[in-house]
Amino acid sequence: MVRLLRRAGAVCAAAVLATAAAPTGPAQAANGTIGERETVCAADLFVRTEPNGAWMGTLYRGQTFLVEGPRSGGYVYGFAYGHINRRGWVQDGWFC
Repeated sequence: MVRLLRRAGAVCAAAVLATAAAPTGPAQAANGTIGERETVCAADLFVRTEPNGAWMGTLYRGQTFLVEGPRSGGYVYGFAYGHINRRGWVQDGWFC
């Protein structure tokens, strides 16, 4: 009986440690760094002709955007790779 209780205690301790080491939520999005090719962390990110301008395409999670700058009104200018392959503006703060 004592051996069974020790094993149960060891299993419980291992479960607590595994839970404490597990990530607590989804990855946090961040602003882009000028000069860096950033990965899109949002489910989708609109590429626009100017800050808050007309839509010209959509980048999806995992696709990349070269942040060239400047920043303006919460948007950042750069080059959208993938099927868009053109320069435009995206809302900043959605990169991994």
